[in-house]
Amino acid sequence: MAEELIETVEVEVAAGQAGERLDRVLAASVAALSRSRLKVLILAGQVAVGGATIRDPSHRVNAHERVRVVVPPPDDPVPQGEAIPLTVLYEDDDLIVIDKPKDLVVHPAAGNWTGTLVNALIAHCGASLSGIGGVRRPGIVHRLDKDTTGVMVAAKNDRAHKKLAAQFADHGRTGPLERAYLAFCWGDPARPSGTIDKPIDRHPQARDRMAVRTGGREAITHWQVLERYAGTDGRPVACLMECRLETGRTHQIRVHLASIGHPLLCDDVYGPGFKTKTALLTEPARAALKALERQALHAYLLVIEHPTTRERLEFRSALPADLESLRVSLTRERSGAFPVDAVRTPVRTEK
Repeated sequence: MAEELIETVEVEVAAGQAGERLDRVLAASVAALSRSRLKVLILAGQVAVGGATIRDPSHRVNAHERVRVVVPPPDDPVPQGEAIPLTVLYEDDDLIVIDKPKDLVVHPAAGNWTGTLVNALIAHCGASLSGIGGVRRPGIVHRLDKDTTGVMVAAKNDRAHKKLAAQFADHGRTGPLERAYLAFCWGDPARPSGTIDKPIDRHPQARDRMAVRTGGREAITHWQVLERYAGTDGRPVACLMECRLETGRTHQIRVHLASIGHPLLCDDVYGPGFKTKTALLTEPARAALKALERQALHAYLLVIEHPTTRERLEFRSALPADLESLRVSLTRERSGAFPVDAVRTPVRTEK
């Protein structure tokens, strides 16, 4: 049945279009599809020029070439439940708290329509899952990047969703909400702690990135050095920070730490210029960093007020195996308390 829904569009390059980019030629010729959609189809191998598959949107075309575009049926906008294993730290009729692994996208979006946390929650929670967050984000009140691990909470009904969303919107300024992360960073901060107060907005050239920008949205991160790590020359080369959020912007910790010269280890987006520093690490540390293949960031602490009982609930998550392996491999000098133990059941404090 799906085969019958596939559409094929054929275009001939006009003489005046010779030398232009493939995606631009198609955008001008196929009014039904946006340039961004056409770019996705090109990258997916759904476009052929003169019978040859082209996966480069910037490919330059020649006059009178025949371009064939295969347009698959649209994805179902309503996410379906999928039997994806979840590590559940706590669950009741109002909410569910999980320990998110790496490589798990939170909600469906372009390029990740399936295999997300939302798909897993729909299967786990069934019809009770809150729909107030929208069709593609049921129950979601906050999120972590795909490769960031750690504690997340989701609402299981609309009333709980509204209460939890209000706590995250307040950022803990008047309520009990707390969010803290463990961040392995390059460099040796001159001070043991500090606050980064810099506005964040979309990067002016790269729309998939964020940047510190004047006039952007308020963003505040409080940081404290927990451990310092020496390189092969005995001098500090990296450190472990605890970062606490006073606001919740996309990529906030990653952008803020990079802005003060201490980007996350293995963050190829915001700290690519620091790759050469891996030469200063010991061989075990280099091997652990190479095996990491993600930014070294973990959401270890989440404190919320229960939306019904108003109890204070505290959840902690120990470092996952890949980050613990990195920590063990680094030559460290302890400089503060380290929140090692995971709390698998909530710490309750009645209000």
